Amino acid sequence: MKKIFSAAFLALALMFAGMADSSAQIRYGVIGGATFSKLSNTDLLGENMTQYHAGATVQVKLPLGFSIQPSLIYNVKGSKVGLSDVPDSPPADFTVGYLELPVSVQWGPDLLLFRPFLDVTPFVGYGLNNKLSSGDVVTRNSWSGNGVSRWEYGLGVGIGLEIWKFQVIGRYNWNFGSLVNFKEDLESGGAFDAVKNSFGRANFGGFTLTAAFLF
Repeated sequence: MKKIFSAAFLALALMFAGMADSSAQIRYGVIGGATFSKLSNTDLLGENMTQYHAGATVQVKLPLGFSIQPSLIYNVKGSKVGLSDVPDSPPADFTVGYLELPVSVQWGPDLLLFRPFLDVTPFVGYGLNNKLSSGDVVTRNSWSGNGVSRWEYGLGVGIGLEIWKFQVIGRYNWNFGSLVNFKEDLESGGAFDAVKNSFGRANFGGFTLTAAFLF
């Protein structure tokens, strides 16, 4: 699955490179917003957590209402988690900060004053930091030794509105990767045993609300 997704992502990048010529309208900008996420595919009790994302973007406008808009962002995803068999236990907070490359493929008619559009966005990301906190116990930046995977990849689908140089996109995101790297020799003990033993094939899913200013 990861190889197929990587090949498709490379094809998008090559297509973008071929289209970025003198005839294309290119705009650069800054991007940021709120990330609403929680753990899915797990028996743990996951609750939504609000974090943030921010970075830079470039928009290439194409004929027939299409545009391609890759971005490079820092995106923090997280979830409050609790044990399903101990409902009164205090939840733990788990967050991961990713360097993420989403490539937004947009289509919508230009209505002069504004442009509504549909959005499909494949993305890949690499974890830069993580944090697991439960009461007074805090573990930071524990990766392969405890089986936490740095890589993520997925797909977002949403709608957007562009007015002059401003753009707003609401998007739901599915993450196809797993938080646990089962290829690693996992260490025993430590706070991140929760990731190894309980998270299973869990990953982050959720909604993003993004605003951009295009120069």
